Amino acid sequence: MTEKRPIRVVLADDHTMVREALARVLDENSGIDIVAQARDAAETAEAVRASQPDVLVLDFSMPGHDAPSGIQELLARHPRLRILVLTVHENIHYALRVLAAGAQGYLIKSGAADELVSAIKTVHAGRIYLSSPVSQGVLEHLRTPRRKRTGLESLSQREFVFLRKLGAGRSLQQCAREMEVSVSTASTYRSRIMEKLVLSSTAELIRFALEHDLAE
Repeated sequence: MTEKRPIRVVLADDHTMVREALARVLDENSGIDIVAQARDAAETAEAVRASQPDVLVLDFSMPGHDAPSGIQELLARHPRLRILVLTVHENIHYALRVLAAGAQGYLIKSGAADELVSAIKTVHAGRIYLSSPVSQGVLEHLRTPRRKRTGLESLSQREFVFLRKLGAGRSLQQCAREMEVSVSTASTYRSRIMEKLVLSSTAELIRFALEHDLAE
C-alpha cells in the first residue's frame, strides 16, 4: 500500500511567536510538513512560488497586506493552492470577504491550537472550514434577504479597507497616504460608503465601523 504524502504547508504570520507556536502544533502531526514560513506579503508570495505548498495558512492582518486582494493574487498565480485564513476577527464580514476572494477556510486564532490540524486537512480535501464563532453567523447572513442586510456586502474591497481605517481614528489624509491614493480618491471612497450605508457624516461612518467591530 502506497504511503500517503504529507500535506505541504506554508505558514505566513508577521508575529514570530505565533508562527513558532503554530509550527509546534503541526510538527506533532506526521501527516503535515511545514515547507516554508513567511512574515510579510512579499515573503509569502515568494514562499508559495518556491515551495508550491498544498495549503497556505495566512494571517489576515499582516502589515501592508490586504488579505482579500492578496488571496486573489495568489490564487491567480497558483489556482490549486488552498488558503486557510488565520485571524483574531470574529466578525462575519471579514470571513465573507476572504471566502469570496477564494479562501477555503477561516480560523480564529484563539482556537488555532485545537483546530489547526483539522482545519488544514479540511481545506486540503477541498471543503470549507469555518471556526464555530463565525460559522453560524455566516450561514444566517446567507439566509437573510438582501433588503435586510447592513449594506456592507455592497462595499468594494477598497471601500471596506477605507472604512476600517477611518473607524480606527485615522484622518482622511492618513487613510489616503496608507492606501497610496490621492485625498480626492479617499474622499470619493467616503462619499460612496456613506451613500451605500445610508449615512450622512464622517462621525456616523466612524460610529458604524465601531458598532460593527470593523475598526482596523
